Amino acid sequence: MFTKRAWPVIISTILARRETKGCFFVMQLISKYLKQVDFHSYEDFYDNFSLTVPENFNFAFDVVDYWAASEPGKLALVYESAEGEEISFTFAEISRLSSQAANYFASKGIQKGDVVMLTLKHSYYFWIMAVGLHKLGAICVPATEQLKQKDYEYRFSVARVKMIATVEGEHLAEIEEAEKNSSRPIAKAFVSESERDGWDNIAVELAKMPDAFDKPIDYPCSNDLMLMYFTSGTTGNPKIVAHNYNYALGHITTAYYWSACKDNALHFSVSETGWAKCAWSKIYGQWLCGAPVLVYSYDRFEPEKMLDIMEKYPIYGFCAPPTIYRFLLRCDLSNRSLSHIKHCTTAGEALNAEVFHQWQEKTGLTIREGFGQSESAIIAGTFIWMQPRPGSLGKPNPLYKVRMINENGDDACVGEEGQISIELDGAIPPVGLFQEYYRDEERTIQTFSSGLYYTGDLARRDEDGYLWYEGRADDIIKTSGYRVGPFEVESALMRHPAVFECAVAGIADPEGIRGQIIKATIVLNEGYSPSDSLAKEIQDLVKSITAPYKYPRAIEFSDTLPKTFNGKIKRYVLRRQQ
Repeated sequence: MFTKRAWPVIISTILARRETKGCFFVMQLISKYLKQVDFHSYEDFYDNFSLTVPENFNFAFDVVDYWAASEPGKLALVYESAEGEEISFTFAEISRLSSQAANYFASKGIQKGDVVMLTLKHSYYFWIMAVGLHKLGAICVPATEQLKQKDYEYRFSVARVKMIATVEGEHLAEIEEAEKNSSRPIAKAFVSESERDGWDNIAVELAKMPDAFDKPIDYPCSNDLMLMYFTSGTTGNPKIVAHNYNYALGHITTAYYWSACKDNALHFSVSETGWAKCAWSKIYGQWLCGAPVLVYSYDRFEPEKMLDIMEKYPIYGFCAPPTIYRFLLRCDLSNRSLSHIKHCTTAGEALNAEVFHQWQEKTGLTIREGFGQSESAIIAGTFIWMQPRPGSLGKPNPLYKVRMINENGDDACVGEEGQISIELDGAIPPVGLFQEYYRDEERTIQTFSSGLYYTGDLARRDEDGYLWYEGRADDIIKTSGYRVGPFEVESALMRHPAVFECAVAGIADPEGIRGQIIKATIVLNEGYSPSDSLAKEIQDLVKSITAPYKYPRAIEFSDTLPKTFNGKIKRYVLRRQQ
């Protein structure tokens, strides 16, 4: 089905192509969609960026098959398993395999507009199956295999799932039980070397299929749905974020101008395929830029093994959530060779300044932060021309007209808290922004209101235009007449050497005086033990860094923080824990 190549061959191929090809091919492709590709400053970028959206753009045909036809041997994906299996794929191979996948899905009765869930974890089959679905015009729904029966039942029902493709594991029984309670039969396929009743073996079935797939007569239109994500569900049942085919083009700004992806330069992002961060950093923008992606498959995250991978391959750009950086910083980095890495980025949660400084001190690399959602491409970021300001989200992406809306519905002044919002131009959202919450008209109308998309995230804009994150609107703490964003307090807490990670929430004041008080839940670094004296020491530090009313009057030490499947903190759980 595909060619296995040893890693020395992979590395030499990447380096040779990177040195000889330069940026010729990236200019050849993304210049199709941009009136101007390169800019000399952020201001030039913001003022002059313009995206041209062709009629009926389809990532599978217009990007994957484009590379396969113009440069068949170009590397698309480099894969290594936890057991050390090494495989690489060219765009020609991805094109051929994805055509087999499209034919396979069609053989199962999947048609344009049908919904297929992919819970493929880190498997390279995700890229093959996702591109195959794009060719067919079906709707791809990536999700995590960590879901339980009730989670699958909910998703099967609200998304009207007709098929699921997954990896082998204990969750197969959860899927089977969920299907029993489904109102419709669900076709099932899995990646495995064994057989299971009622399940197709993906490798076996794809091998039977023709390796060519012509564009359908009813070629998907730009506004047809291509991709749907279930949100984290931090405050209730997950919403279904629905993106159209133009979504992939929005990630040119994510990849080229934030992650600094370039032609034939290997990009490594730490994200499971079930989350929108994969769409941000592991497929669409990267392949539009001609950058191959590195996929490291593991069951249990081990920082030292991750560093081994980062040393082994000639990674040009690295992206990971702040939590991953915190774990890597626990390791001895003094004997690690990471000089080939030129760009580091982070997203998914706000980056504490302390993590930024420690990473820079130990590696010499700065981390450029980005902000966005499952609903969007990057909304704000520290783009490639900008000097990072530790703790800042950066500046707005010119793809969107970003406004900061205060409590009164007016544009917030400099230094005033406002909700990050995107101005809409007519009925069709801008490229990269989601089209709707699937089958939830009421929520869609509420979110797209008064000509704006309200993100639900609060920030302040400084005099230079940088945005500083405050927290989710629901997470703002009202204490003693003040409004306090959790991120500022958490950043102060992270300054103490005992604190590995923390979360802040507002709880009812037991004395009934302040309305709410600030409570910090803290996970300690190795070598520290909970004590009243340590709690007071941490409180005193926060008082010395922030305004006195912002210090946590209650501190709880915990082994873990309540998190969603993709690692976001469930502050609503902390609010309930008085």
